[in-house]
Amino acid sequence: MSTRQRKENKKTKENVVDDKDNNESAKKSHLVRTKTDPGVYKKAVSRALVRVLFIAAFLIGLMFIRSKEDFKILASQKEFYQKKTFQVSCSKDYDDFEKFPGCTPTRCGRLVIDGLITEKEARQLLQIAKNGLALGGSNGGASILDLHSGALSKGNSFINLFKYLENENLDNIFEKDDVEVYKHVKNKIKAVISREFGVTKSRLHLTHPTFFSRMNNKPAQTVHDEYWHPHIDKVTYETFDYTSLVYLTDYGKDFDGGRFVFVDKEANWTVEPRVGRLSLFTSGSENLHYVEKVSSGTRYAITVSFTCNDKHAIENPDF
Repeated sequence: MSTRQRKENKKTKENVVDDKDNNESAKKSHLVRTKTDPGVYKKAVSRALVRVLFIAAFLIGLMFIRSKEDFKILASQKEFYQKKTFQVSCSKDYDDFEKFPGCTPTRCGRLVIDGLITEKEARQLLQIAKNGLALGGSNGGASILDLHSGALSKGNSFINLFKYLENENLDNIFEKDDVEVYKHVKNKIKAVISREFGVTKSRLHLTHPTFFSRMNNKPAQTVHDEYWHPHIDKVTYETFDYTSLVYLTDYGKDFDGGRFVFVDKEANWTVEPRVGRLSLFTSGSENLHYVEKVSSGTRYAITVSFTCNDKHAIENPDF
Protein backbone atom coordinates (compact mmCIF):
# COMPACT_ATOMS: atom_id res chain seq x y z
CA MET A 1 0.00 0.00 0.00
CA SER A 2 1.38 3.42 -0.95
CA THR A 3 2.13 6.12 1.58
CA ARG A 4 -0.62 8.26 0.07
CA GLN A 5 -3.23 5.47 0.47
CA ARG A 6 -2.24 4.91 4.11
CA LYS A 7 -2.71 8.63 4.86
CA GLU A 8 -6.12 8.68 3.19
CA ASN A 9 -7.29 5.59 5.15
CA LYS A 10 -6.09 7.13 8.39
CA LYS A 11 -7.96 10.37 7.62
CA THR A 12 -11.17 8.43 6.85
CA LYS A 13 -10.97 6.54 10.18
CA GLU A 14 -10.45 9.81 12.07
CA ASN A 15 -13.53 11.29 10.41
CA VAL A 16 -15.61 8.26 11.39
CA VAL A 17 -14.47 8.54 15.01
CA ASP A 18 -15.22 12.29 15.02
CA ASP A 19 -18.71 11.69 13.60
CA LYS A 20 -19.39 9.04 16.24
CA ASP A 21 -18.23 11.34 19.05
CA ASN A 22 -20.35 14.18 17.69
CA ASN A 23 -23.41 11.93 17.52
CA GLU A 24 -22.88 10.74 21.09
CA SER A 25 -22.47 14.34 22.28
CA ALA A 26 -25.63 15.36 20.46
CA LYS A 27 -27.58 12.51 22.07
CA LYS A 28 -26.34 13.43 25.54
CA SER A 29 -27.13 17.08 24.94
CA HIS A 30 -30.65 16.18 23.82
CA LEU A 31 -31.25 14.04 26.91
CA VAL A 32 -30.11 16.78 29.26
CA ARG A 33 -32.24 19.38 27.46
CA THR A 34 -35.32 17.17 27.45
CA LYS A 35 -35.08 16.60 31.18
CA THR A 36 -34.23 20.06 32.36
CA ASP A 37 -34.75 22.80 29.80
CA PRO A 38 -38.13 24.56 29.99
CA GLY A 39 -37.40 25.77 26.45
CA VAL A 40 -38.67 22.35 25.39
CA TYR A 41 -41.99 23.19 27.04
CA LYS A 42 -42.07 26.60 25.35
CA LYS A 43 -41.49 25.09 21.91
CA ALA A 44 -44.15 22.45 22.51
CA VAL A 45 -46.69 25.14 23.38
CA SER A 46 -45.74 27.15 20.28
CA ARG A 47 -46.12 24.13 18.01
CA ALA A 48 -49.44 23.32 19.63
CA LEU A 49 -50.79 26.80 19.02
CA VAL A 50 -49.87 26.62 15.35
CA ARG A 51 -51.50 23.21 14.99
CA VAL A 52 -54.82 24.31 16.48
CA LEU A 53 -54.95 27.68 14.74
CA PHE A 54 -57.19 26.35 12.00
CA ILE A 55 -59.60 24.96 14.62
CA ALA A 56 -59.75 28.28 16.45
CA ALA A 57 -60.30 30.22 13.26
CA PHE A 58 -63.25 28.06 12.32
CA LEU A 59 -64.87 27.92 15.73
CA ILE A 60 -64.15 31.28 17.28
CA GLY A 61 -67.03 32.97 15.49
CA LEU A 62 -69.45 30.19 16.38
CA MET A 63 -68.36 30.31 19.99
CA PHE A 64 -69.07 34.00 20.49
CA ILE A 65 -72.22 34.42 18.41
CA ARG A 66 -74.07 31.88 20.50
CA SER A 67 -76.65 33.34 22.83
CA LYS A 68 -76.71 32.66 26.55
CA GLU A 69 -79.34 29.98 25.94
CA ASP A 70 -76.73 28.00 23.97
CA PHE A 71 -74.55 27.67 27.08
CA LYS A 72 -75.73 24.80 29.23
CA ILE A 73 -74.39 23.95 32.66
CA LEU A 74 -72.81 20.54 32.87
CA ALA A 75 -71.68 21.11 36.45
CA SER A 76 -72.69 24.06 38.63
CA GLN A 77 -70.39 25.39 41.34
CA LYS A 78 -73.34 25.42 43.74
CA GLU A 79 -74.10 21.73 43.28
CA PHE A 80 -72.26 18.73 44.72
CA TYR A 81 -71.95 15.81 42.30
CA GLN A 82 -71.00 12.41 43.63
CA LYS A 83 -70.63 11.50 39.96
CA LYS A 84 -72.01 13.09 36.82
CA THR A 85 -71.30 11.55 33.43
CA PHE A 86 -71.80 12.82 29.90
CA GLN A 87 -71.21 10.29 27.15
CA VAL A 88 -70.04 11.27 23.66
CA SER A 89 -69.09 9.21 20.64
CA CYS A 90 -65.36 8.65 20.25
CA SER A 91 -63.76 10.56 17.38
CA LYS A 92 -61.55 9.00 14.75
CA ASP A 93 -58.50 10.84 16.07
CA TYR A 94 -57.20 7.74 17.76
CA ASP A 95 -56.91 5.99 14.38
CA ASP A 96 -54.07 8.36 13.52
CA PHE A 97 -51.98 7.26 16.49
CA GLU A 98 -50.54 3.99 17.72
CA LYS A 99 -53.21 2.01 19.55
CA PHE A 100 -52.77 0.25 22.85
CA PRO A 101 -55.32 -2.51 23.56
CA GLY A 102 -56.85 -2.24 26.99
CA CYS A 103 -56.07 1.47 27.20
CA THR A 104 -56.78 3.47 24.00
CA PRO A 105 -60.29 4.91 24.44
CA THR A 106 -63.11 2.76 23.08
CA ARG A 107 -65.83 4.61 24.97
CA CYS A 108 -65.58 8.35 25.40
CA GLY A 109 -67.13 11.04 27.51
CA ARG A 110 -66.85 13.54 30.33
CA LEU A 111 -67.04 13.03 34.04
CA VAL A 112 -67.36 15.35 37.04
CA ILE A 113 -66.80 14.12 40.60
CA ASP A 114 -66.94 16.12 43.85
CA GLY A 115 -65.60 14.75 47.12
CA LEU A 116 -63.05 12.30 45.72
CA ILE A 117 -60.33 14.90 46.18
CA THR A 118 -60.80 16.16 49.73
CA GLU A 119 -60.86 19.84 50.57
CA LYS A 120 -57.73 19.34 52.65
CA GLU A 121 -55.91 17.81 49.66
CA ALA A 122 -57.13 20.60 47.38
CA ARG A 123 -55.96 23.27 49.83
CA GLN A 124 -52.51 21.68 50.04
CA LEU A 125 -52.26 21.50 46.25
CA LEU A 126 -53.26 25.16 46.11
CA GLN A 127 -50.48 26.04 48.53
CA ILE A 128 -47.96 24.09 46.41
CA ALA A 129 -49.07 26.13 43.39
CA LYS A 130 -48.86 29.43 45.24
CA ASN A 131 -45.44 28.66 46.72
CA GLY A 132 -43.97 27.68 43.36
CA LEU A 133 -45.59 30.42 41.30
CA ALA A 134 -44.47 33.04 43.81
CA LEU A 135 -40.96 32.51 42.40
CA GLY A 136 -42.05 33.54 38.93
CA GLY A 137 -45.28 34.35 37.14
CA SER A 138 -46.20 35.53 33.67
CA ASN A 139 -46.52 39.19 32.75
CA GLY A 140 -49.82 38.19 31.17
CA GLY A 141 -52.87 36.41 32.52
CA ALA A 142 -51.72 32.79 32.51
CA SER A 143 -48.88 31.19 34.49
CA ILE A 144 -47.84 27.55 34.77
CA LEU A 145 -45.76 25.49 37.18
CA ASP A 146 -44.60 22.03 36.08
CA LEU A 147 -42.99 20.13 38.95
CA HIS A 148 -41.81 17.37 36.60
CA SER A 149 -39.78 19.39 34.09
CA GLY A 150 -39.29 22.39 36.36
CA ALA A 151 -40.93 24.74 33.84
CA LEU A 152 -42.15 27.94 35.50
CA SER A 153 -43.62 31.00 33.82
CA LYS A 154 -41.53 34.09 34.47
CA GLY A 155 -42.06 37.37 32.64
CA ASN A 156 -42.73 36.64 28.99
CA SER A 157 -40.95 33.29 28.96
CA PHE A 158 -40.13 30.25 31.13
CA ILE A 159 -37.34 29.32 33.51
CA ASN A 160 -36.31 26.01 35.04
CA LEU A 161 -37.38 26.17 38.68
CA PHE A 162 -34.86 23.58 39.85
CA LYS A 163 -31.90 25.21 38.13
CA TYR A 164 -33.09 28.59 39.42
CA LEU A 165 -33.07 27.20 42.98
CA GLU A 166 -30.10 24.85 42.67
CA ASN A 167 -28.30 26.52 45.57
CA GLU A 168 -31.38 26.75 47.77
CA ASN A 169 -33.07 24.11 49.90
CA LEU A 170 -36.47 23.25 48.40
CA ASP A 171 -37.71 22.43 51.90
CA ASN A 172 -37.93 26.18 52.39
CA ILE A 173 -40.52 26.34 49.59
CA PHE A 174 -42.42 23.05 49.67
CA GLU A 175 -43.61 20.96 52.61
CA LYS A 176 -42.18 17.48 53.21
CA ASP A 177 -45.45 15.70 52.43
CA ASP A 178 -46.32 17.75 49.33
CA VAL A 179 -45.06 15.04 46.97
CA GLU A 180 -47.05 12.37 48.81
CA VAL A 181 -50.27 14.36 48.51
CA TYR A 182 -49.51 14.99 44.83
CA LYS A 183 -48.98 11.26 44.20
CA HIS A 184 -52.05 10.27 46.22
CA VAL A 185 -54.29 12.58 44.19
CA LYS A 186 -52.76 11.30 40.94
CA ASN A 187 -53.45 7.71 41.96
CA LYS A 188 -57.07 8.52 42.80
CA ILE A 189 -57.57 10.03 39.35
CA LYS A 190 -55.89 7.09 37.65
CA ALA A 191 -58.22 4.66 39.44
CA VAL A 192 -61.31 6.63 38.32
CA ILE A 193 -60.16 6.66 34.68
CA SER A 194 -59.54 2.92 34.83
CA ARG A 195 -62.98 2.22 36.30
CA GLU A 196 -65.09 4.65 34.28
CA PHE A 197 -63.50 4.10 30.88
CA GLY A 198 -62.74 0.40 31.20
CA VAL A 199 -58.97 0.88 31.07
CA THR A 200 -56.38 -1.54 32.45
CA LYS A 201 -54.83 0.54 35.24
CA SER A 202 -51.30 -0.77 34.72
CA ARG A 203 -51.38 0.51 31.12
CA LEU A 204 -52.15 4.08 32.14
CA HIS A 205 -49.14 6.33 32.61
CA LEU A 206 -48.78 9.86 33.90
CA THR A 207 -47.54 12.01 31.03
CA HIS A 208 -46.34 15.50 30.17
CA PRO A 209 -47.32 18.20 30.48
CA THR A 210 -48.88 17.82 33.92
CA PHE A 211 -48.92 21.23 35.57
CA PHE A 212 -50.46 23.80 37.90
CA SER A 213 -52.08 26.84 36.29
CA ARG A 214 -52.91 30.30 37.57
CA MET A 215 -55.18 32.57 35.53
CA ASN A 216 -56.25 36.16 36.10
CA ASN A 217 -57.51 39.10 34.06
CA LYS A 218 -54.14 40.60 33.11
CA PRO A 219 -53.94 41.35 29.36
CA ALA A 220 -52.09 38.68 27.37
CA GLN A 221 -48.48 39.57 26.63
CA THR A 222 -47.54 36.49 24.58
CA VAL A 223 -49.36 33.62 22.86
CA HIS A 224 -48.72 31.54 25.98
CA ASP A 225 -51.17 33.77 27.87
CA GLU A 226 -54.01 33.13 25.42
CA TYR A 227 -55.64 30.19 27.17
CA TRP A 228 -59.14 30.90 25.79
CA HIS A 229 -58.69 29.39 22.32
CA PRO A 230 -60.67 26.21 21.55
CA HIS A 231 -58.39 23.21 21.27
CA ILE A 232 -58.18 19.43 21.28
CA ASP A 233 -55.76 17.92 23.77
CA LYS A 234 -54.84 14.96 21.57
CA VAL A 235 -53.88 17.41 18.81
CA THR A 236 -52.22 19.97 21.06
CA TYR A 237 -50.33 17.33 23.06
CA GLU A 238 -50.01 14.04 21.19
CA THR A 239 -49.11 12.31 24.44
CA PHE A 240 -52.59 12.82 25.97
CA ASP A 241 -55.21 10.05 25.93
CA TYR A 242 -57.09 11.08 29.09
CA THR A 243 -57.19 14.59 30.55
CA SER A 244 -58.15 15.53 34.09
CA LEU A 245 -58.32 18.77 36.04
CA VAL A 246 -58.62 19.37 39.75
CA TYR A 247 -59.95 22.82 40.58
CA LEU A 248 -58.34 24.57 43.53
CA THR A 249 -60.51 27.71 43.76
CA ASP A 250 -64.22 28.49 43.50
CA TYR A 251 -66.01 30.05 40.52
CA GLY A 252 -68.13 33.01 41.65
CA LYS A 253 -66.20 33.35 44.91
CA ASP A 254 -62.48 33.47 44.20
CA PHE A 255 -62.87 34.55 40.57
CA ASP A 256 -65.41 35.33 37.85
CA GLY A 257 -65.27 34.07 34.29
CA GLY A 258 -62.85 31.16 33.89
CA ARG A 259 -65.46 28.46 33.33
CA PHE A 260 -64.33 25.34 31.47
CA VAL A 261 -66.36 25.01 28.27
CA PHE A 262 -66.92 21.94 26.07
CA VAL A 263 -67.85 23.01 22.54
CA ASP A 264 -70.51 20.79 20.93
CA LYS A 265 -72.54 21.37 17.78
CA GLU A 266 -75.77 21.98 19.64
CA ALA A 267 -74.45 23.89 22.65
CA ASN A 268 -71.52 24.84 24.83
CA TRP A 269 -71.45 22.82 28.06
CA THR A 270 -69.85 24.55 31.04
CA VAL A 271 -68.10 23.17 34.09
CA GLU A 272 -67.95 25.72 36.90
CA PRO A 273 -64.84 25.22 39.05
CA ARG A 274 -65.34 24.22 42.68
CA VAL A 275 -62.59 23.52 45.21
CA GLY A 276 -61.61 19.84 44.93
CA ARG A 277 -63.81 19.20 41.89
CA LEU A 278 -62.40 16.61 39.51
CA SER A 279 -63.26 16.96 35.83
CA LEU A 280 -61.93 14.38 33.41
CA PHE A 281 -62.49 13.41 29.80
CA THR A 282 -61.07 11.55 26.83
CA SER A 283 -58.59 13.73 24.97
CA GLY A 284 -59.78 13.46 21.33
CA SER A 285 -61.80 15.89 19.22
CA GLU A 286 -65.00 14.57 20.78
CA ASN A 287 -64.04 16.91 23.62
CA LEU A 288 -63.11 20.20 21.96
CA HIS A 289 -62.90 22.79 24.74
CA TYR A 290 -61.60 26.11 26.00
CA VAL A 291 -61.45 28.19 29.18
CA GLU A 292 -63.37 31.47 29.38
CA LYS A 293 -61.35 34.58 30.05
CA VAL A 294 -61.11 35.28 33.76
CA SER A 295 -62.79 38.65 34.37
CA SER A 296 -61.76 39.12 38.01
CA GLY A 297 -59.94 37.29 40.78
CA THR A 298 -57.53 34.38 40.36
CA ARG A 299 -58.29 30.86 39.14
CA TYR A 300 -56.04 27.96 40.20
CA ALA A 301 -56.16 24.38 38.91
CA ILE A 302 -53.92 21.42 38.19
CA THR A 303 -54.01 19.50 34.93
CA VAL A 304 -53.12 15.82 35.37
CA SER A 305 -52.69 13.99 32.07
CA PHE A 306 -52.39 10.31 31.20
CA THR A 307 -51.10 8.37 28.21
CA CYS A 308 -51.36 4.77 27.03
CA ASN A 309 -47.87 4.90 25.54
CA ASP A 310 -45.21 4.07 28.11
CA LYS A 311 -42.64 5.86 25.95
CA HIS A 312 -44.28 9.12 27.03
CA ALA A 313 -44.54 8.21 30.72
CA ILE A 314 -43.08 10.52 33.37
CA GLU A 315 -42.13 9.82 36.96
CA ASN A 316 -43.64 11.44 40.03
CA PRO A 317 -41.93 14.70 40.99
CA ASP A 318 -39.08 14.37 43.46
CA PHE A 319 -37.91 17.42 45.39
